[in-house]
Amino acid sequence: MIEHITNYEIIGISIALVMLVIGSIIDFWKREIHDYYWIGFGATGLILVFLSSEIVSNLLVIGFALIIAPFVILVWRIGLFGGADAFALIALAIIAPMATLSESPISPFTTLSNAAILFVIPFIVNISRNIFSQLKGEKIFEGFEETKIKKIIALLIGYKAKNPKFAFSIEKVEKNKRKFTFAMHHAENEEFCNTPNTWITPGIPYLLLITGGFVIQLLYGDIILSQLLVMR
Repeated sequence: MIEHITNYEIIGISIALVMLVIGSIIDFWKREIHDYYWIGFGATGLILVFLSSEIVSNLLVIGFALIIAPFVILVWRIGLFGGADAFALIALAIIAPMATLSESPISPFTTLSNAAILFVIPFIVNISRNIFSQLKGEKIFEGFEETKIKKIIALLIGYKAKNPKFAFSIEKVEKNKRKFTFAMHHAENEEFCNTPNTWITPGIPYLLLITGGFVIQLLYGDIILSQLLVMR
């Protein structure tokens, strides 16, 4: 499984894991990571290349892996995730480009696509919270006049929080009636909600999912790509 892994790749993978784990902890507690953090690790990755025995070939692999850079920068500017997530993926492409311990095929987008699959976890957490609240007898839809479809969407993407933290409101008041609003929230430009007893959607620290996606890449490869190849 790891016979083909060079010392350069082992060191790169180790540095990448340290970067992602520490970054995930910081992101979870503060929801903010300074750009210098990613610049420092990215620079370490470049230094590592010039200390390796195959500088040119390693630079070519990094160049290929950095195909992901313009895509994640665009996704960041749209607001689907934060700058820290984009910079993490770019730094990862420099430190451990196309890294895997498996024999499965991967691409420059593997970590991101694996992370996207893990995005189902927050939905499961939200549904579990809401079921538990209803089992306790809480009237989570009290004051709302909404369709069943909108209530189902709310159950999937959020929950009623007593004291919101690192979350965005998904409700508004119209003519003294509470309504759901499912407008997209920019990951960096919108303020978090702190109004008690409000329906919110969590500001998910996507870096945790990126870390999980990278670990899956190392141990398994690309989930989506592997399934597509099986279906052929």
